[in-house]
Amino acid sequence: MSEALVLDADAVLWSTDRSAPDRSAAAGRHLLLLLHGYGADEHDLYPLRQYLPEAFAVASLAAPLAPPWPAPGRSWYPIEGLEGRDASHVNRAAEAVIAWIDAHAAGAASVGLLGFSQGGAVSLQAMRIDPRRFAYAVNLSGYATPGELAGDAELAELRPPVFWGRGTNDDVIPEFVIAHTTEWLPAHADLSGRVYPGLTHSVSEQEIADVAAFLDKQLTALDAVD
Repeated sequence: MSEALVLDADAVLWSTDRSAPDRSAAAGRHLLLLLHGYGADEHDLYPLRQYLPEAFAVASLAAPLAPPWPAPGRSWYPIEGLEGRDASHVNRAAEAVIAWIDAHAAGAASVGLLGFSQGGAVSLQAMRIDPRRFAYAVNLSGYATPGELAGDAELAELRPPVFWGRGTNDDVIPEFVIAHTTEWLPAHADLSGRVYPGLTHSVSEQEIADVAAFLDKQLTALDAVD
């Protein structure tokens, strides 16, 4: 059995006071976790917070692995050879995110996920592993990992809101994975999103605006429940 991955709590970038007495900088707040892509780090998505609703406490996580030299940054799971399609690696990363929430953000009023590329895949996988843990997910230039998980049936019943954005010129994510995600997501989530003409494996201003609108909608729904 592979050793469990552990996220570096000291590397997390918070938009709120991380010294809260209960060890949760998000205590009583709606928490949005940012999960960067391969070769990036916790600083990559953090600037997005200025375009997102201020009501969120934002925490940008650092992936637990270092890519093979000379690649920079961090990675959530290996992409070399067949390992990049092995769901167990994505599961380990998702379980590490859940464990971090248990240890450092258990007092949050709600938890949502926003991930890019690998981070998007891990976000969906975490939601599949623990369907009732997460209020929604934003998947930017990412995908749903092929294979079945025990939580998929419950997720299909809950149908949490998911935003999926990707570009027509994204040549990084394989077509077969995009095809799988196109079929899988509508069956397991309340799906919204957009395919952006000309966009490569990146994020555009229009996409950020669409994500902000999606998150505003989630805040309204969460506040209505409260």
